[in-house]
Amino acid sequence: MTLEQLRIFVFVAERAHMTKAAQALGLTQSAVSAAVAALEARYQVRLFDRVGRGLVLTEAGRTFLTEATAVLLRARAAEQALTDLAGLKRGVLHVAASQTVSTYWLPRRLARFATVHPGLDIAMLTGNSAETAQAVVEGRAELGFIEGGDDHPALLRQGLAEDRIGLYAAPSHPLVGRAVSLSALQAARWVLREPGSGTRAHFERGLAERGVQIQALSVGLELPSNEAVLSAAEEGGWIAAVSELAAASLVAAGRLTRLAFDLPPRHFDLVTHKERRLSAAGRAFVEAVTASP
Repeated sequence: MTLEQLRIFVFVAERAHMTKAAQALGLTQSAVSAAVAALEARYQVRLFDRVGRGLVLTEAGRTFLTEATAVLLRARAAEQALTDLAGLKRGVLHVAASQTVSTYWLPRRLARFATVHPGLDIAMLTGNSAETAQAVVEGRAELGFIEGGDDHPALLRQGLAEDRIGLYAAPSHPLVGRAVSLSALQAARWVLREPGSGTRAHFERGLAERGVQIQALSVGLELPSNEAVLSAAEEGGWIAAVSELAAASLVAAGRLTRLAFDLPPRHFDLVTHKERRLSAAGRAFVEAVTASP
């Protein structure tokens, strides 16, 4: 059994499809099929059942996936230890970030860091805050940058920066230019980020502090990105709740207006795994982002 066979098996298991796994690995489908077949033949166990056009893990396959994933994580840790010996002249840094952070706060900091350390290969995963935290828990990312809200017991949190959520609407909206009451918010139509996003969680907490539960609002649209939410709000008749960073350009262009209703500030947080040692690149980037304003 080789690490390459384990890696191929995990890719097939995650995608439930030989062709998709082959494309992701940059291999031919025959090479992927042969690797899985070799494992099954060597140990006389079936790892997958073919159901329709896809693959489904057998009971043995599910058990083996847990062990194979753990071995690959240990192999990555061993490789990282050797990379550390070379300092920061080479290496890999995997980070994950929620949408607001990955779009408006993190890229410039990554660019500055990559300029100073051109030998590092830096990759970023993007999702909502819950997905970002899970990537760190599973070891797919070494550092996670979220908008708060996740208290997974395996993670350590560190505040990095402050942000504010604002309420935005088209200039023609009847609430623009006037004091906004809670009853007016409850009567309005809303377009919001999806549950699981840090933006949505902070908005719900801010409302709850004012005595209003999210169920009291008329939420007509739930969309998976800040850009989609803001684009919908431009159509008029809708109120969006997003970061000041996300709405800034549209407000400057006069396409959206901020309503006179304040929510408490929130933090952008760094999350790391309690039981995993940071790589040299990870430690250096943490030092860089905590030192920058």
